[in-house]
Amino acid sequence: MGLVSSTSMLRQARDGKFGIVAFNVHTLEMMQAVVEAAEECEAPVILQTSVGTVRHLGGDYLAAAAQTAAAGARVPIALHLDHCTDIGLILKCMRYGYTSVMIDASMHPFDVNAEMTKRVVEVARALGVNVEAELGRVGGVEDELEVDEAEAFLADPEQCRAFVGLTGVDTLAPAVGTQHGLYRGEPRIDFGRIERIAEAVDVPLVLHGGSGIPDEMLKRCIASGMAKINVATELKNAFTAAIRDYLAAHPDETDPRKYMAPAKEAVKRLAMEKIRLCGSEGRAKAPV
Repeated sequence: MGLVSSTSMLRQARDGKFGIVAFNVHTLEMMQAVVEAAEECEAPVILQTSVGTVRHLGGDYLAAAAQTAAAGARVPIALHLDHCTDIGLILKCMRYGYTSVMIDASMHPFDVNAEMTKRVVEVARALGVNVEAELGRVGGVEDELEVDEAEAFLADPEQCRAFVGLTGVDTLAPAVGTQHGLYRGEPRIDFGRIERIAEAVDVPLVLHGGSGIPDEMLKRCIASGMAKINVATELKNAFTAAIRDYLAAHPDETDPRKYMAPAKEAVKRLAMEKIRLCGSEGRAKAPV
């Protein structure tokens, strides 16, 4: 069916109180594994690429691979550019065929964040591309993104309402106490804040830092109003661990096809677990 915008699938998730998982992929095998997991679970899914991965592999290559995967898939698939601060790169990725982009201007004052977001929304609207933005600052480390705990701060519900009104953004990633990367100890998530933000805005909310959150806490995030759940570090770690295990057992192996196979299977298993946990299994049966 080809790549689709994530807007309609995320609106359905918001209304249905389930989560659609956005998986960060860094290789062709990871992309294939996520798509296979989504098809087996009959779930809509978002393929997500970081700015670092775009620079490493090329946004045109990534978009072409995702288009090929989506053309043969029986489930809705979107392709998202995550945490991009460079509007020029965002425009390039939209031209390549990305159907969702994140303009991350959360490090700037509110008015600058809103102005940059609005500029991206104006271009994306004509192309049917979903735009995500962040309010507050999510801490932690992921890929090229690093936000110190001292720089992280939570989103204010009334500011979220004003931001959505000013920008027309399609999806909002408010900082609610999660962090990128894996957690040291139990996450301190402000569930009440999620609920108040969900009541204040009429767009789907995005949970950044979805890796390593205990299952019941993740379910509560979704019940409180989160519609898009980002998973990056857990997927990358599973992929790498499987390669390490294979090479430890087969130290003389030099054929990438041999050690990539178990890595791909590890990603697929984890992706299926996350899809089921977030409640999107079987949701591709309904129109999105």
